[in-house]
Amino acid sequence: MLRPVVVGLDGSPESLAATDWAAREALRRGLPLRLVHAGEGLAAPTESDLPELEAPRDRARRLLRLGMDRVNERYPQVSLSAEQIPRPAPEAMAAQGEEAELLVLGSRAFTGLGGLLAGSVAQSAVARVARPVVLVRAEHTPADEHEPDGTGGLSAHTPYRPLAVGVDPAQRCDDLLAFAFESARLRSAPLRVVYAWRLPFVPSALEARARRELGRKSGQVLEAVLAPWREKYPTVEVVPLAGEGRPAHRLLDASRDCGLLIVGRRIRPAGIGPHTGPVAHAALRHVRCPVAVVPHE
Repeated sequence: MLRPVVVGLDGSPESLAATDWAAREALRRGLPLRLVHAGEGLAAPTESDLPELEAPRDRARRLLRLGMDRVNERYPQVSLSAEQIPRPAPEAMAAQGEEAELLVLGSRAFTGLGGLLAGSVAQSAVARVARPVVLVRAEHTPADEHEPDGTGGLSAHTPYRPLAVGVDPAQRCDDLLAFAFESARLRSAPLRVVYAWRLPFVPSALEARARRELGRKSGQVLEAVLAPWREKYPTVEVVPLAGEGRPAHRLLDASRDCGLLIVGRRIRPAGIGPHTGPVAHAALRHVRCPVAVVPHE
C-alpha cells in the first residue's frame, strides 16, 4: 500500500502554501494526498453536550472542504482524501507523520527575528517524526521552485532550481541521500551536496599546509560517499561542495537560490528526548525555500 503525502491544514497562509506544495509533490511521486486537521475539540459531542460544542467540528469541516476544493481546482489529478483528528495537533501530526511518505507543514515567519521559525506544531513534528518532514513558508509559490525566465521574472515553466543537501560523512546518511537524489531526479534538477569541514588546531607554521591537505582529503571523502549514488542516479547532475566552515553557514550559503534544502536529523536513543539538531534548527530559522528534514540513525 502506498504511503500518502500528508499535509496539516489549519487555514493559515502557511498551511495553504504547504497544501499546494504537498499536492505538487504527491503528483511528482505518484502518491495520494491526505489533508488533516487536528484539535482536541473535534471529538464527537454526546447527547448532553451543548450545541456550540459542535462549532470546532463545523470549522474543521469547512477548512477541509476549502482545502479539498483548492487542490481539486489547482491539481485535479491528485488522489485526495481528508480527515479530522480529535487529538492535540502536535500529537496528531506526529502520529500522521509516522504513517506518511512525508509530512508537509506550514512554517511561520516572525518579523524581526532574522528569518524563518517553525510554529510549535511543526517544530514538534520535526523533532519527533521518524519520516521526512517538509516545512513551507506562506510566501512560497510554484514559480519559486523554478529558475527565473529570460526576463529575470518568476515562471512555473522554466527548469527547476537546484536542490541542496548537507552531509556528514562521519554519520550514516543513506536515508538522507536517498531522499535528496530522488527529489532531484523527480525534478530533473541539479543537486548540490555540501560537506563542511573544520581545521583542527595546528601550529601556525603548519596551518597552510594542513588546510590544503585536509581540503584535498575532504573532497576525496565526499566523492567516495557520492560514488554509489552517482551510479544509482546517473541522470542527476551532482555538484559536490566540500569546503572549510561551519556546517550551518556553508549550507545556508549553498541554498540561497535553491528550490529545496534537505538536512538530516539524527534519531536519538529512546529516553533522551526529541531534538532537531543545530544545522536543522539554523535551516528552519533562516532559509526561505522549503526545508526537508530527514531523520537518520
